[in-house]
Amino acid sequence: MLIHVVSRGEALWQIASRYNVNVNAIQQINQLPNPNQLLIGQSLAIPTAGVMHTIQAGEDLWTIARSFGVSVNSIATANRITNPNLLYPGVTLYIPPIIHNVQPGQILSQIANHYGTTVQAILTENQLSDPNIIYVGTSLTIPRRKPLIEVNAYTYQKDEDAAESVNEVGHLLTFFSPFAYLIKEDGSLEPFDDDLMLTAARSKNAVPMLAITNLSVTSTGTNLAHAVLSNPEIRETLLSNILQLMKEKGYKGLNIDFEYVQPEDRENYNQFLQLAVDRLHPQGYFVSTAVAPKTSGAQEGLLYTAHDYEAHGRIADFVVLMTYEWGWRGASPQAISPINQMRRVVEYALSVMPANKIFLGFQIYARDWKIPHMEGATAETFSPQEAVRRATKYNAAIQYDETAQSPFFRYVDEQGQGHEVWFEDARSAQAKFDMVKQYNLRGISYWALGYPYPQNWALLNANFDIQKNYTPDFS
Repeated sequence: MLIHVVSRGEALWQIASRYNVNVNAIQQINQLPNPNQLLIGQSLAIPTAGVMHTIQAGEDLWTIARSFGVSVNSIATANRITNPNLLYPGVTLYIPPIIHNVQPGQILSQIANHYGTTVQAILTENQLSDPNIIYVGTSLTIPRRKPLIEVNAYTYQKDEDAAESVNEVGHLLTFFSPFAYLIKEDGSLEPFDDDLMLTAARSKNAVPMLAITNLSVTSTGTNLAHAVLSNPEIRETLLSNILQLMKEKGYKGLNIDFEYVQPEDRENYNQFLQLAVDRLHPQGYFVSTAVAPKTSGAQEGLLYTAHDYEAHGRIADFVVLMTYEWGWRGASPQAISPINQMRRVVEYALSVMPANKIFLGFQIYARDWKIPHMEGATAETFSPQEAVRRATKYNAAIQYDETAQSPFFRYVDEQGQGHEVWFEDARSAQAKFDMVKQYNLRGISYWALGYPYPQNWALLNANFDIQKNYTPDFS
């Protein structure tokens, strides 16, 4: 799959013709609010068999060609490279697809074997239905191997809405996490309706993961976390209630998201994690945590100090990095998940825990700030799809911050009020997927379902194979 950035004067039919793709196929993937009105700077996911590759330090055209299974000449031709020795890190290349011309006597299983793929993958890639009917001379596009990752998605939607979201994207999820059961000072859990969404998750073979938190809509939960974490008896009661709930509801694992924890409760929190593992593992349940986006072990504050990355990485089965909310509702306009800041968090995490325990947090919503920003003002939150609709309505040119790898635009509404919108698009999604590949991370965790973002799901599927049928390994 490719990403095309719209230039002045381009129409959808011209773009489709350039890539030899059907207009409707582009519309289907991107769900454009007005296919006849493209915006300067708008990114489009293009459903083609080729892929994009950003040159890394030390790479040359020969190593890149070998890694993708194509010829040097095919890459040079596709990218109009006249001097293969002049390649620079950071430049993005189009890698053409692998094409196999069927020879006399060949059958599909032999071809699949040769390229290390499956018959079904070739059938799907070429939109074929019968593996026994292939003809000599037919050109087959060979699907490339993709990294296998795990994907989690949280949701705080109402039960029926969450079930609808899972039915739409659950085939791309390893885990599904309704957010969240609120802990109480006596170690009990505040219930909410989750039956429909859990049924939907199971129908999509997405493992239900029980999320617990000390956060509520009215409180950061600092005192609540202290009351539970500092009391051994209440900790045990909470774990007993968690186990009972998991058995009743069919949850298969636990995700612990305690935020704004007092610094002096850091060791209490670590002890609770170990207790959770000691009680849940013997019964076949896994334990994960969600941690604030720290960039060093010395980073202090109510959000950070009590989140001990080394301990979480050592004790828990996996850890979700909450790499978002730099552009929070009350902030001045800025990228919500700037890739440069996310990278700092990932690199610190990798210094104290293995890559195969790390999930990169990925927020999938947009924010609209009134400008000039006034202290105390809060931004409106909505989906990336709504951001594109709003940009289309006001015919706003979309800009792209190369440092943050995030798109944004400005517009003036009917009342003369200025606005600045930061959102996610195909480019920003691909930047995050590239980082997962670069660091060989375990997976991606979405916050949160309920914000339509069709480009993301198409690109996720194009970049990765998604682990299903997850079975915990406590060895």
